Amino acid sequence: MIISKQKEFKELLRMVKELDIFIIGCGKCAAKLHVGGEPEVLEMKNRLSSEGKNITGWAVLSTACSPGSWKEVLGQNPGIGKADALLVMSCGCGASVLSKLAEIEVYPALDTESLGGICSEELVKEQCRMCGECEIWLYGGICAHSQCAKSLLNGPCGGAVDGRCEVDELPCAWEGIYDRLKKLGKLEYLEFVHEPKDYSKKRGGIEIELQKKNILKKIHCDC
Repeated sequence: MIISKQKEFKELLRMVKELDIFIIGCGKCAAKLHVGGEPEVLEMKNRLSSEGKNITGWAVLSTACSPGSWKEVLGQNPGIGKADALLVMSCGCGASVLSKLAEIEVYPALDTESLGGICSEELVKEQCRMCGECEIWLYGGICAHSQCAKSLLNGPCGGAVDGRCEVDELPCAWEGIYDRLKKLGKLEYLEFVHEPKDYSKKRGGIEIELQKKNILKKIHCDC
């Protein structure tokens, strides 16, 4: 199971500037954790409506991180064609998969904290690093932290050859980020300067710090 938590509502309002929004939940991990199932999606719909947003529709997919989910939502929800943005209440992997398939902006409503098991029978590698500080909307729905071999957050390194990474010969993540942002008309996002990730937000960070303190305390006592 992938462990996620809902972002602060005020943070969502800062992120999502579009008025016409379609909300997508996930029937697997997010539903089981009560952060992206039907009750939570309906609550989000009401809260956004009260803030003046126009919710064109909503759906809880069987598995948001499966590529087949996009066909599922398109076939059953014509209201998605009226939306200017998707708000995805699933883990970062689900938001990444839907970002690759949607023609509109995709925003993550959750922050992914840790991996607790298998979310889908289909294996999708390196979509999310589960950093606990999801900002893939600034990268066109592509996680630079996980999909760039060097985890660069502020642009490409310049080492790619013919669009291929010098490290693993996979397509350069930053070329994909540029192409995606250009398609969305959001190239201004490339001008933002990103601080290093705050790893204290990642699940387990507190436990690691406590372990360090206990180790230092033991060394002090032994001396």
